[in-house]
Amino acid sequence: MVDLHILPATSEMLPEIVALEEACFSAPWTRKMLEAELTGNPFAHFLVAWRQDRSGEGAESTIVGYHCFWIVFEELRLMNLAVRGSMRRQGVGKALVIEACRLGAEQAASRAILEVRESNHAARSLYTHMGFIQVGKRSQYYTNPTEDAFLMEMNPLVLPGRRQPESVCRPGGASQLPDLL
Repeated sequence: MVDLHILPATSEMLPEIVALEEACFSAPWTRKMLEAELTGNPFAHFLVAWRQDRSGEGAESTIVGYHCFWIVFEELRLMNLAVRGSMRRQGVGKALVIEACRLGAEQAASRAILEVRESNHAARSLYTHMGFIQVGKRSQYYTNPTEDAFLMEMNPLVLPGRRQPESVCRPGGASQLPDLL
């Protein structure tokens, strides 16, 4: 039996977050960058998906995903989302994004934006199913390898799984989301 919990990250979790970052990204944020987001950026919020496995003799806890996002006035900016490879397509990424959207809406954010690698089809599909639409492209935004980023937006911000009024629905709008990450 595995229990999954979404909770705010703490400084004590930094070593596991750094390890997950390095495992998931070809150009990972450094420990110093992650620590600055976790402890020094007043706009930053950091969530972890934490799994407790109680199937064996003892209980083992593991961070299986994290999400760093900013809430800056009326804007929710999704910065970094990472999910352990063995836990992808089990709803971890979806749960982290939903919680970020909920917290953004609670703090009066009215739209959400993000950049995603052009080649990251799983993430693009996740965001599209959650109601984000592509609104632009940033040439050579990413390194290692150099790659374009798609700029995606949800405007207005709605909690995923809730239908938008017909007057604001656009192609790619809110829909039922499959477990992708």
